[in-house]
Amino acid sequence: MSVAGWAVFASFWVVFVVTPGPNHANCIDTGMRHSFRRGLWGVAAILVQATLFLIGAAAGVGAVLQGAPELAAALRLAGAAVLAGLGLRMIWLADRPVRAGAGAGSIFGRAFLIATFNAKSVAGYLAAFSLFVEPGRPIGDQMWVILPTALSITALSYSAYTALGAWLGRLALGAVLNVWFRRVMGVCFVLYGAVLALV
Repeated sequence: MSVAGWAVFASFWVVFVVTPGPNHANCIDTGMRHSFRRGLWGVAAILVQATLFLIGAAAGVGAVLQGAPELAAALRLAGAAVLAGLGLRMIWLADRPVRAGAGAGSIFGRAFLIATFNAKSVAGYLAAFSLFVEPGRPIGDQMWVILPTALSITALSYSAYTALGAWLGRLALGAVLNVWFRRVMGVCFVLYGAVLALV
């Protein structure tokens, strides 16, 4: 990948990971409820998912999904159900006290589910490969540039959103804001799920 090609890819990836979506909402919510340090388990889950998606895209999973529209539709509907279900749970539990000391596995698992069934993620990874991988050059060589660039930008972005959530959680009105924020984020997740189901 040329330096100019890398700069264009990096710019695309910055726009891709800072544009709000389900991962951002989850990072803010996790930071508010559990602290920045514990919220980094959610960021780690997003990075694991990103690595798997990038490797999958390089291996041609996108082409398989394009060739099997029924499978793609089933995965899309499953993702919509997961996002809507998480949203309804957030709304239902918004006024209950946050469970102290949620385990790293719980934070990681939730973030991994959200990241995996996030239509924005799937579209972004497919776009990254269809737009930026140079035909005629070995994909492995290009992955040595794409993977660290994408993961570094992703880590910085979602860590910042988690820090924002942790800061909001420490505000004087944190308890009141937390309940309303969790309700609003729950509604957003339900809407993300509805849009995913309808598109």
